[in-house]
Amino acid sequence: MLPRPEPAGLHALRPRARARGSSLYIPSPNGKSKCCSLRPLTFLLAMCILVIFSAGALNPRIPVLAARPGEGMVYPQPKVLTPSREDVLVLTPWLAPIIWEGTFNIDILNEQFRLQNVTVGLTVFAIKKYVVFLKLFLETAEEHFMVGHNVNYYIFTDQPADVPQVPVRPGRRVEVLQVPGAARWQDVSMRRMEMISSFCAQRFLREVDFLVCADSDMRFSNHVGVEILSPLFGTLHPGFYRSAREAFTYERRPQSQAYIPWDQGDFYYMGAFFGGSVPEVQRLTEACHQAILADQAHSIEAVWHDESHLNRYLLGRKPTKVLSPEYMWDEQLLGRPPVMKKLRFLAVPKNHQKIRNR
Repeated sequence: MLPRPEPAGLHALRPRARARGSSLYIPSPNGKSKCCSLRPLTFLLAMCILVIFSAGALNPRIPVLAARPGEGMVYPQPKVLTPSREDVLVLTPWLAPIIWEGTFNIDILNEQFRLQNVTVGLTVFAIKKYVVFLKLFLETAEEHFMVGHNVNYYIFTDQPADVPQVPVRPGRRVEVLQVPGAARWQDVSMRRMEMISSFCAQRFLREVDFLVCADSDMRFSNHVGVEILSPLFGTLHPGFYRSAREAFTYERRPQSQAYIPWDQGDFYYMGAFFGGSVPEVQRLTEACHQAILADQAHSIEAVWHDESHLNRYLLGRKPTKVLSPEYMWDEQLLGRPPVMKKLRFLAVPKNHQKIRNR
């Protein structure tokens, strides 16, 4: 607590034998000396130093000023009058960047996030037969996902004994989280929101800074790094990134909590790749879970299950970053149009009916 100021003249009542080493004596016009204690000043100075030091050097999440970002880095100067891409939209109307190849410098971003010493969590659900996709998923993630940064892989599965042993780099680990299975794949899909929200409160808030939520039947085929990180991000659906909002497969029944009218909607987001800071992901998944429960109470199931609720949530609470379809693509169905400079996260060819119904 800061020292209280003394009433005027109180110093004159103190014994004159007090040692002068702790006081400042100021001559007054009448020849007498005034005594002013240095102890409050020393205390204030010490407190300021402690506050500054604890806010920076003692907090690993705040960069230390001595480690200046970009120091010694050489890269092309950004040009205000030269757009990074002219063939695609790179900024939403609410000023969130849309991430395409050519719109970011990964070296600068890696340096920024290393200064913050971030840890990224990657959740993936491998229920029933979907466990067969884990080996390829993890192997390609080790090659392309958040390379050079700390990563916790969170594997949600009803078959923990079948999770493959995939070697991971230093600073990365695999956590197997056993959860119950479900009879229908739709129920597995919708219960993801409940389980992610629950584990955010139980563990993720303490263990990671950002959370990325992905489907297991995918593989990483090119760099996916810190350029995607933001408080809240969604990914454009590869089947609808060229479409008008009237063509989006939103939930159109007003009775559903996922309802979006025909004249509303920004983009159609894929439920297979979304994320953000852990508090934001917790808010998103909890809101979607409660909306699913409200629909179930009225015997309603949204047309695309948790993805429908995700789109409704992101319409009201705009994402702070949007990922282009580079981050969610199916080359077997869609080929590779010229606008796709890189294909980063790809669907694995499979028989959906065979996998989902066993």
